Amino acid sequence: MSTKAHRGPPATPAWRLFFPLAALHAAITVPLTLATFYHGLPLGLLASPAAHGRELLFGFALAVIAGYLLGPLSGVWRLGLPALWLAARAGGLLWPEALPVLLADALFAALLAWRLVPRFRAAKKWRNRLLSPLLGLLCLLAVASLAGRLMANGTLSPALLRHAVLWLVLLMAFMGGRILAPAINGHLMASRGQTGAGVQPRLEAALIALLAVAPLLAPWPATAPLAAPLVLLAGLLVIWRLLAWRPWTLAGRPDLLGLLLGYAWLGLGLLLAARALWLGQPLGDVLHAFTVGALGTLASGIMLRQAVLRARGRPEGEPLLLPLALLFSLAAVLRLVAFAAGEGWLLLLWGSALAWSLAWGVVAWRLLAWSRRAPARRAD
Repeated sequence: MSTKAHRGPPATPAWRLFFPLAALHAAITVPLTLATFYHGLPLGLLASPAAHGRELLFGFALAVIAGYLLGPLSGVWRLGLPALWLAARAGGLLWPEALPVLLADALFAALLAWRLVPRFRAAKKWRNRLLSPLLGLLCLLAVASLAGRLMANGTLSPALLRHAVLWLVLLMAFMGGRILAPAINGHLMASRGQTGAGVQPRLEAALIALLAVAPLLAPWPATAPLAAPLVLLAGLLVIWRLLAWRPWTLAGRPDLLGLLLGYAWLGLGLLLAARALWLGQPLGDVLHAFTVGALGTLASGIMLRQAVLRARGRPEGEPLLLPLALLFSLAAVLRLVAFAAGEGWLLLLWGSALAWSLAWGVVAWRLLAWSRRAPARRAD
């Protein structure tokens, strides 16, 4: 009997399932949020700014993480994980406090942690082992935040959400560097016969240390001033790292320039956060530099690059990567300046939301197009 007879049905790469879902979710959720806040649309899952933040962090961001890290899914995993995620998102819009909806959301986060945390625990270098507790912590915060749905008006702890954003900044700084460094090195070797700055392990270790301490201090008024110099130094290191990658040598690589723009939003966001912490100001609006500018740009670029590579294409041949990065940057700028704009604040909010949604709609379209070209993978 041939070996093929023992093989199961084709496995489905997690990115094919979760990337389009995450992109469509992001495109739809933000306009619905504004319609709920300011125009009376009765959607329970988006009934408060904190609820909207939770949905972005633990709905959208966890779907991106699942798509990027889970690998091929077969059997019950292929249907079960997306079904739990969809049940939590769709059910939460109308019945945010319903026990089945809460259980679906919690079970998705718990199963994601169960699949991912052991994978990185065995890494040889401590910097790589960092992913294990960090991913586990994000999933744990996702479950803990569900308790807010059971409270009056779905109130969530702002401190918990600020915690989650700051831990997500650490994840983006780490993963972004691990994706950008080898990609830039490969381009420089192929085009110029030169090596780039690489991962810069000492700088990476310093960033990890600074960004791991900041979430423990920044959310609390009494310790926020102590976090300010740490966050400031982390922002300067992110910018130094970006300049060491020599973005001016990447004129022919719009895909890498788009990712570098997302990484630059991390640096800018950290500088803005340091200023707010030092002055005793709330971090709420500043965090949109991370959630709109950095997360939108980095996540979309990474998702599309992975889809292109899996379809055996060339990422630099995807013409929309840099325009998408600029569109996410426009959304971030409009969101950051909206409430300081006087009477035009709501118009700027809608401009930001529409730029964000347009960008994610285009990402979803391109993901589906590249997904159709990618070869199937069989389960063993």
